[in-house]
Amino acid sequence: MKTIITCAVTGGGAITARSTYVPITPKQIADSAVEAAQAGAAIVHIHVRDPDTGAPSMNVKLYREVVDRIRASGTDVLLNLTTGVGARYVPSESDPAVAGPGTNFVSPEARVEHVLELKPEICSLDVGSVNFARYVVINTPDHLSRMAALISAAGVKPELEVFELGHIRYARKMIEDGEIVGSPLFQLCLGIPWAAEAAPETMIAMRNRLPPGAQWSGFGISTALWPMVAQALLLGGNVRVGLEDSIYISRGVLAPSNAALVERAVNIIHNLGGETASPADARQMLNVKRM
Repeated sequence: MKTIITCAVTGGGAITARSTYVPITPKQIADSAVEAAQAGAAIVHIHVRDPDTGAPSMNVKLYREVVDRIRASGTDVLLNLTTGVGARYVPSESDPAVAGPGTNFVSPEARVEHVLELKPEICSLDVGSVNFARYVVINTPDHLSRMAALISAAGVKPELEVFELGHIRYARKMIEDGEIVGSPLFQLCLGIPWAAEAAPETMIAMRNRLPPGAQWSGFGISTALWPMVAQALLLGGNVRVGLEDSIYISRGVLAPSNAALVERAVNIIHNLGGETASPADARQMLNVKRM
């Protein structure tokens, strides 16, 4: 069985101040994605950032430039665009019912606008709400249903990002209700404050609750990045690395690029007797067509 490597290229976290290697502009993000693909990533997971401030963005023009640049590069890497941005809610101190500074909560339609226009092979779908650092990420059942319907109509495969066991439980309900069609793809997201811990027993428990036949990948953030790569591989899953998840390649050493993180993941897979999947392999495994 071959292992798919996903590279999460930049994310939306406040990490640009801690590492000058994190790509910010559309050209930097696209170039880093192509380098990651050349290093062995079959899928690249894309956020965009404001080129001037480095802050996370939902600007469709920025997504279009990144996607166009990657497609024009000649690589056949699968594109996975995030829909996670736009779910953050920070209550104001004077009235918790009113959104405070830092909130970017928008409609489901706004969160998938770039997916409908650009039609990547895959897009993320965060299945549930969760405390995230000092704020909350909100994904209500109605919002998830609307996003899933729009994603399905666009012919894009949703990657069901789950941060705790309850999210898997709700994802299974969406599958049973026909809101998620085809063979489901899960991403087990571990170590994010304050969701499921990045530990072997946590990944095992979450893997065991996935529906039969589901494809899945897993990752841990920060110092849990490499242990969870090995754990996911040993449990029969696929893996994810990238500067979104950790800016370090080893303890105290900044990763010089996404490609360097992918190369280390390739080495771990090979050292454990595995084989990495090409983009063509990944399309076959996930039953998606090149868009």
